[in-house]
Amino acid sequence: MQRNPNHTTICIVEKVIDETPTVRTLVFSDDVMSKVLPGQFAMVWIPGVNELPMSVMISNELGKAAFTVRKHGPASTALFNLKAGQQIGVRGPYGNSFDLKQGKILLVGGGTGLVPMMRLLTFMNPQDDVTVLIGAKTKDEVFFEDLANKLLTKNIHQVIVTTDDGSYGEKGYVTDMVKKLVDVNHYDGVYTCGPEIMMFKTVQYAHSKGLFVQASLERMMKCGVGICGSCCVGEDLVCRDGTVFDGDHLLSNPEFGHFHRNKAGIPEIY
Repeated sequence: MQRNPNHTTICIVEKVIDETPTVRTLVFSDDVMSKVLPGQFAMVWIPGVNELPMSVMISNELGKAAFTVRKHGPASTALFNLKAGQQIGVRGPYGNSFDLKQGKILLVGGGTGLVPMMRLLTFMNPQDDVTVLIGAKTKDEVFFEDLANKLLTKNIHQVIVTTDDGSYGEKGYVTDMVKKLVDVNHYDGVYTCGPEIMMFKTVQYAHSKGLFVQASLERMMKCGVGICGSCCVGEDLVCRDGTVFDGDHLLSNPEFGHFHRNKAGIPEIY
């Protein structure tokens, strides 16, 4: 019997993995979530606290999935603080997914925006030439570098880490590296997820070179099914029309990269 994506399924946190001092991955059993497409998301209920939209992280175990969370606000901090054996509620999956290209591919991830990038790596053709850019503020906040290399063992690939302060990898913003790479390489596909300013610049640079580019947007979501309107970006609802949008569409949207909405739905400048 097929599960109704709008019904919450109670799952047990089976394992907690510390990625950085502020980022953890929570592993749980869920056959449906283990098979979601890259770019799709779930609504995650933290009992007694709130519900959050989360990209679904891969797991190396059959039938298991995970959520990678950075503690920030009350709900994300409560999720971060959960221990093995505690419960979460999961509904979904929701949203569309990336359009897969083959050939020379560039993936750009910042923070927990790396989660859909890691799932996308599992869909790469072994013959693809893949470059993964990982952006972080400092060395202590770098994660998934080893995982990216592990997932791409059969591909021609490179994983490049940038840190804002130069404490690890290349010094500077990850978008500086994006510009360097697209200036000298032709990519068949560019994919990105992370802070919106980072995605905006990545989409701009790729689009200026005529490259196929898609971004998975992160916005405030309260319902996940297109009712509340909290995640609107111009005329688009990220939960219903996305989360994945192509570059042409995004650059025609006057809010992308310029405005976001707070919990009251009021537009604020980035």
